[in-house]
Formats: sequence, structure tokens, C-alpha cells
Amino acid sequence: MATKMTSLLPLAFTLLLLSPTVTLAQIWGQGRQGQQQTRLDRGQQIRNDCQINQLTAAEPSNRIESEAGVTEIWEPNQQHELKCAGVTVIRHHIEPKGLALPHYVNAPIITYVVNGRGILGVNIPGCPETYESAGFSEEPSFSDERREREDDRRERERGDKSREREDERRERGSQRSTDQHQKVRRFRQGDIIALPAGVSKWVYNDGQERLTLVSLYDTNNFQNQLDENLRAFFLAGNPQGRGGEQGRHQEMRHQETRRHGKGGHQEENLGQNIFSGFDDELLADAFGVNQETIRSLKGQDDNRGAIVRVERHLQVLSPEWDREEERREMQHHHGGRHGREEEEEWRERHHRGGRQGRQGGSNGVEETLCSLRLKENIDNPENADVFNPHGGRLTSLNSHKLPILNFLQLSAEKVNLYKNAILAPHWRINAHTICYFTRGEGRIQVVNNEGRLVFDDTVNEGQLLVIPQNFAVVKRAGREGLEWVSFLTNDESMINPLAGRISAIRGMPEEVVMNSYGISRDEAKKLKYSRPEFTVFSPSSRADRRGDEFAIV
Repeated sequence: MATKMTSLLPLAFTLLLLSPTVTLAQIWGQGRQGQQQTRLDRGQQIRNDCQINQLTAAEPSNRIESEAGVTEIWEPNQQHELKCAGVTVIRHHIEPKGLALPHYVNAPIITYVVNGRGILGVNIPGCPETYESAGFSEEPSFSDERREREDDRRERERGDKSREREDERRERGSQRSTDQHQKVRRFRQGDIIALPAGVSKWVYNDGQERLTLVSLYDTNNFQNQLDENLRAFFLAGNPQGRGGEQGRHQEMRHQETRRHGKGGHQEENLGQNIFSGFDDELLADAFGVNQETIRSLKGQDDNRGAIVRVERHLQVLSPEWDREEERREMQHHHGGRHGREEEEEWRERHHRGGRQGRQGGSNGVEETLCSLRLKENIDNPENADVFNPHGGRLTSLNSHKLPILNFLQLSAEKVNLYKNAILAPHWRINAHTICYFTRGEGRIQVVNNEGRLVFDDTVNEGQLLVIPQNFAVVKRAGREGLEWVSFLTNDESMINPLAGRISAIRGMPEEVVMNSYGISRDEAKKLKYSRPEFTVFSPSSRADRRGDEFAIV
């Protein structure tokens, strides 16, 4: 019987990989109940150590330079509230033609595209290489033929570079050879990108401006079976490549760790790529290549760092709808009604299958493992959930809009406040809030369970602020407005406003308000009904008279 069962295992595994109904729940978890329990168990020790008496709006504490970009890290050991929340935040700046090398991490990731656009490659285990170069003709294109004829004419005139031109032709021919790879995805400013733990990815900036990404890594998530330290496993290059700058920051960080007696440190930027530890001969046999190739694979002589520059434009297979989507996006940004209608029509066609049957709640069946929808744009004003023409807008992204968030137990929110506008005083019921400020300035106050201010300061672009679960907060924009993206540690995060149309105060009977606060009935009515707006409030007349001051009301 044992022999019979053993013989069936390869067949069962093959059927698992080939089955089109393998869902997210089967691969990364069984739903919210198990995830929340695991998060509570794994984070209990961290939470017991949390004494959050003073919050800070912080700049990154570590900076790592690479050939074609910079990586900046907010380290939990330097910002205690990050450790209490069980997260690490990293900001990547990638220059044009910059390639962030393939790697994976031990925690799920949610990323906001602050600026620029690019290409994302995600390799999901067991999924086929559905992108093939068969769509490209191996014959030279019209532009190639014209360029070669022009080159030939110049060669005949000069008569001295025919050999070099022949080498270039041969290289062009090799570039047109057949290639296969998994799906690549284009992204742009305002996109939220969600990725599970342990899935390898690479990012390329194919735009004309710097690409800036801010990512939250949830190391306290059920998908991380290691400790709370973030670990990056590189498949290529040498993350320590530009060691001078990185080494100085690491030494400063280690000295700080020793000074405060903190055990352990973030490991996301330490070590070489994972192949460097294996034996050369063993790797050569495993890949079927020579040892010279293996030495390149290990990247021990590579000093470019984790973000490298591509000398020529990266040539990857790009599906036709990406170029069509780009055209529609351009029409949309120019305000064309026709362009917006076309974009909505395209989105409807693209996601029709996923939306059908979702009215009763997402169950994971509509998205199989190899057809994951990993991104959604939250900068588009038309997608706003709350809009006040005098105050601003709020756009939330949860697991109902992007089902993969259900299995990461993460979500996001984008808020745009106009000059002197207010985000209603509120507390978040079931999640920590990690705010990254993308533009403008404003004043924020945060109050703990003892009614004591733990944060009262001005925030600016590029800073990060952690607001713990249930802490009350109010935010007012400055004279230039205030914009930020919030990463939330629950896929269905909820807030309870203290003022406005749907506030906790408005939900109470007048008699309860009168007796709780010792005020008259008229005062209770004003307290309940003076703000008819939802959560984004228009500037008050007092704030307008005060001009640039940040008054909290």
C-alpha cells in the first residue's frame, strides 16, 4: 500500500500545478480568521513590549546607494512604533534604465508608486511562461531595415567599420531570438501593488524620470514563519556592491544597536545573493553551464549594488493591451471624456470575469494562482470614496476591490486634503495606520487611551508617521494642502469618526450627549449636527481668518 501511495504523489503534484482552479486560499491561507489569529500569536511578545508614549514623524534611518538608484529604510530598531506594529518601510529611488535586481523577502509587501512608471516582473511558482517572443518576427522590422540600409551607406562612404557593423547585426539577430517568461505588468504613479511573501520580483524603470516606490513589509504577518526581522534573498548581483556608503551606514547602525542594548537588527540589506554560498561545481552541474557562468551568477565581483543600470533599454515582451492602456491613460490625463469612457470600458472587459459573483463577498475562486490581479490605482479622482469639493477626497483600497489583499491582511488609503481642510477626528478600529506623506504640509495630533497627546507636530513631504490602533487622531492641511498614503494592517480596516455625519457622537441620543458632557439640549444638537460632512471637512471660517496657522478644531 505504501508503494502504491508513493507512486501517486508525483501525479497529484502535477495535477495541482496544472489545475486552473488552484486559488489563493489554497496556496497562501484559508481566510481572515486564521490570519488574524496567527498575527495575534506571532505579535504577542512585541505588543507586550510596546509602551508608545511618544510618536515621531521620521525620515529614513538608513540609506544604501547603488549604481542606478538609492534605497532608504525606516528601521524598526530606530523607530519603536514600527517595531510595535510589526512592519518595516522602505523607499526605493530608481533612475531611468535602472533595474532593481530579482529578489524575494520573508514578508508580504504593499507598495505605493509615488512617482514615475515602470515594469514589474513577478515569478509565481508553478505558473507557465505565457509570454513568448513568437509574436515578434525574426525578420528585421521596417525600422531595422531602414536603419541598416543607412548604416551600410555610411559604411561604404567610410569603408572602415564593416566588421563592427556586422557584429552589431549579429547582436540584433540574437536579441530577436525566441524567449519565454512569465507575465510582466506595467505600473504608474498612484498604483498600489500587493505581493505575497516569498515571491521573487524585479522592477525596471522604463520612463524618463526617477521612479519612487514606498513599500510596507509586514513582518508580523502569518506568511512570515521566521522572526520579526526583514530578510531579502537576492537572486542576482551583490547587494553589498557599493560597500563604502553602505558599510558606513551599517557600522553606524550596529553602533547604535550596541549603544542601546538592542538585540538583533534588520537583515534586508546584508549579504550577497543566494547563489554565492553554493559550491561552484555543484551549481554548474545543476544548471548545466560552465563554471565561468557560475562565477557571474554569484556576482562576487559585481560592485553595482541592488539597483543596476541597463546600458540599452531592457527588451521584454509587452502585451498589446499595455500599449493600448497607455494611450487611454494619456487621454484620461488630458481630461478627455471619450478617453475616460474608453478606459472604463476596457477595465470592465478586463475584470468582468473577476467581478461576476462577487456581490456576496470575495471567496478567492474568481482569481486563480496564475492570474493574480496585483495592482490598483488609487490616485484617480474618479475612484474616490469620499469627495468634498471644498475639502478634498479619500480613496480606500481593501480586499473587496483587490481580492489578494484578503490573503495579505493589508489595505491602503489615499487622502488629498485641500488648503486648511480637516480629516475628521477619528480612531481606527482594527488596524495600525502607517502614513507616508507625499505632498504638502499639515498639523497632526494623536491622543492615547489616557487622553494624553503622544504626537502634536507639523508633518512634511517624505516623512513617515505610525498611528497605533485605536489611538484618536485629527489632521489639518496647511497652506499648500496635504496628501498622504496610509498602509493599514487589516484588509478591511474601519474607522469611527468623532465628528461629522457618521460620527460616534451623532449616533448617540441627545439625552446621552447632554448627560455625558453636562451640556444643554441646544449645545448637544450643535455638537451632533453642526458638521453635515462625512470625514473630509471644509475649512472653517476661523481657519480661513487665521491664514497659515494650523488650528485644530
